[in-house]
Amino acid sequence: METGKVVVERIRGRSTVTQCFAKYPLKLIIPRKVGTSQTDAVWIYTLTYGGGIVSGDTISCGITIGDGCTTVLTTQASTKVYKSVGSKCSEQVLEARIGSDALLVLIPDPVTCFSTAKYSQKQVFRVMSDSSLLIVDWITSGRHESGEKWDFGFYKSTNHIFLEGDKPLFLDTTLLEQGSTATVAERMQDYQVIAMVILLGPKLKHVQDQVQEDVKKMMSGQFRIPSIGFGLYADTHDNCRLSVPPFIASCSVFGPKVLLFTSLFLFCTVIMQV
Repeated sequence: METGKVVVERIRGRSTVTQCFAKYPLKLIIPRKVGTSQTDAVWIYTLTYGGGIVSGDTISCGITIGDGCTTVLTTQASTKVYKSVGSKCSEQVLEARIGSDALLVLIPDPVTCFSTAKYSQKQVFRVMSDSSLLIVDWITSGRHESGEKWDFGFYKSTNHIFLEGDKPLFLDTTLLEQGSTATVAERMQDYQVIAMVILLGPKLKHVQDQVQEDVKKMMSGQFRIPSIGFGLYADTHDNCRLSVPPFIASCSVFGPKVLLFTSLFLFCTVIMQV
């Protein structure tokens, strides 16, 4: 059963929320004024009572973006997943339909799983051939101030994009699970953030081009074998050893006008301007 539902339609030439429903533990905030008077976009903030997702909670939300509409779906803070009680897993499910010439921007704060937390997230997007979609999906290593680093029990994030109903365009799952031979922290080493960004559609073409160019510049030379005593990330005490770069990124294009950007960070500072 859905715990939330939003429908955005074009009314009198503007993107307008025509249906909105939410029940515990989900809450939706839709500010009336965002940006200038010329801004034609609906902003939706999702949050949970208590500031996080409790063990065993299931949140399911459906959103429909009508033809020609623009919607931003975001959060007010990181998605905190509290400690697991027994084998209970916390779950979030999002189902979104993006109409013709419509744009959905999904830019939440990162997921932060507490120690022993178990969390599963599934997001399904159904787009048209001229829809536009931006997805940001990211997770931090945990609560550093409490000494937690990749200390959760289980994390799974699934993103599916279907074109014009049921044609698979993008099917992806990220799974982090404590293993018998190596923990998540051991496998992640010093990296503290995993992020994935998906850009699809004609309205984001200029952003796709800029991201590709920026990633190319940032990553050029990151993994060159250093010359004697010198070179990017070279260890001055061992000319044959490379230190860990603070940022690793990859960028690839697939399908019709789709760009996938993935990255690892040693640290992350996020500034969002609206």
